[in-house]
Amino acid sequence: MSDDNKDLGDELNDMIGDAKDSAKKAGEKISQKASDIADDAKEFASDAKETATEFVDNAKETFSGDNKKVLAGILGILLGSLGVHKFILGYNKEGGIMLAITLIGVVLSCIGVGVFLVWVMSVIGLIEGIIYLTKSDQEFINTYQIGKKPWF
Repeated sequence: MSDDNKDLGDELNDMIGDAKDSAKKAGEKISQKASDIADDAKEFASDAKETATEFVDNAKETFSGDNKKVLAGILGILLGSLGVHKFILGYNKEGGIMLAITLIGVVLSCIGVGVFLVWVMSVIGLIEGIIYLTKSDQEFINTYQIGKKPWF
């Protein structure tokens, strides 16, 4: 019976060794798969970042140029005396000046001088609105958004 126990013990040790080898191989395969997945995730993240950067650049180009040009031009023609087109382009000081002169003109309109002030601001807004709309997109961006030219 001792030989049978010894044979069973040897078989059990062989099975345990085989199980250890199988577990070791399975662990190595899992480690390799995890490494491959991590590499794929890094590549995906890099591609996603590049795509997002391209999207942001395209959005900036689309929404900063043509739309501001058209909006500023139309508002310059319609509400030019209030300086709204200046505020749209980020020229807050110049827009405030136009708004203040127009408001002073409205207050002084009972004297007659105020009508002239409002008229002058309206003409300036009209001229600037027409100039904005007649410029090409690139010329508008270079002049008024990059070059920061506040008047005419």
